[in-house]
Amino acid sequence: MSTRNFRELLEGKWSQGKFVCVGLDSEFGKIPESAHVGGNECAVHEGNTVVAFNRAIVEATKDLVCAYKPNSAFYEAYGAEGIAALQRTIADIHAIAPDVPVILDAKRADIGNTNAGYVDAAFEYLRADAITVHPYLGAEALQPFLARAEKGIIVLCRTSNPGAGEFQDQSVRLNKGEARNFYRALRGSETKLLPQKQTHVPMYQWVAHSVANCWNKNGNCSLVVGATYPDELREVRGLVGDIPILIPGIGAQGGDVEKTVTAGKDSRGRGMIINSSRGIIFASKGADFAEAARRETLKLHNLINQYR
Repeated sequence: MSTRNFRELLEGKWSQGKFVCVGLDSEFGKIPESAHVGGNECAVHEGNTVVAFNRAIVEATKDLVCAYKPNSAFYEAYGAEGIAALQRTIADIHAIAPDVPVILDAKRADIGNTNAGYVDAAFEYLRADAITVHPYLGAEALQPFLARAEKGIIVLCRTSNPGAGEFQDQSVRLNKGEARNFYRALRGSETKLLPQKQTHVPMYQWVAHSVANCWNKNGNCSLVVGATYPDELREVRGLVGDIPILIPGIGAQGGDVEKTVTAGKDSRGRGMIINSSRGIIFASKGADFAEAARRETLKLHNLINQYR
């Protein structure tokens, strides 16, 4: 079996003008009755239903997307059957849309030897192509993830939730060497983020700089920046150059597509993984849920390319 490479798969989709990521946040209670399938036990019924629902969504949207992103919380909530449903869903995506990467939205990170277990679970058992992680423990702890050059390591930077600024906007004081490196990285960028003598930067900017310039030795790092913060997205893009940015917050969370594309595209007009979850997969409560998902995916696809 050939090795899948997240960045290569992503670049292939970008070259086709595809930037939509469908978030498979498949909460059982929101799945239309018409999509329910049987099982001898409640948990089996729920697991089978989630798998069948996801399969229908993938079949309907596979030619329009750059990635799929199941959020592990919606599967872990159902215990062993839920984890099995997640594994089966990823296997279905590989079979139905083999050139589309799968991002496991799990927001993992711990000390190094614990991370080795998370790595095995995400990449060997579940066979995801990428995973979201948080940066709080630093690069040293994240080495088991960062060492997987063929996988995507997508680091939380400026998230889409309303309370994101509680820590992410906190000021980080840079020493002389850090400040010199920070502004050296900005040289040649169109962005004018900060006065050149400023030695304090918001934490999310320091995370972005560190990931792009220190952590990305294998070329496998990406960042998460929410569409609900287009100004911050523009700043981060200016800091990190052409590395991929996963952009949640379109659709139900209210992110603006035009502002997102203008702020988030890289020097090639690419670089974006623009995610919509509920706005796509739960676009209809009826038997036409898959057709409605395709319709909403196509609408977002067209909007992105209109503004790109």
